[in-house]
Amino acid sequence: MEVLPLEKEAVENLLPQKFPFVMVDSMLSYSETSLVSAFNIKSDNIFFENNTFLEAGLIEHMAQSVALHTGYQFFLRNETAPTGYIGSIKEIEIKKLPKLNDTIQSEVTILQEFAGITLVNIVTKLNNEEIANGQMKTVLAK
Repeated sequence: MEVLPLEKEAVENLLPQKFPFVMVDSMLSYSETSLVSAFNIKSDNIFFENNTFLEAGLIEHMAQSVALHTGYQFFLRNETAPTGYIGSIKEIEIKKLPKLNDTIQSEVTILQEFAGITLVNIVTKLNNEEIANGQMKTVLAK
């Protein structure tokens, strides 16, 4: 199921994180097994330093992209999304860091989902160039 892009305000309502810790500002596509999110790097971001978006911000953007997929699933069912946690981060590779005003896009692919535990693959791109990738396991609070 494809949906129209969701912009900043709608995305923020689906994430547990709040300003200044929000690292996703739009959802470009969604299906039951994937999502593409985007984030525009601004100078007031807490992970922006020396004209660069730091590794921690990039990883947080990837994690919040996963949270957005979960939040949107619950929204579609008209349910409140439970809090989720990163259970593990595996083999994160960061090839390049974005700069001021760059817009990054992350594609989340659900590899496995069972009993509130989700394993995902994430690829982050800048101008269609892969700048980061990895796997995360998230766990929903019970």
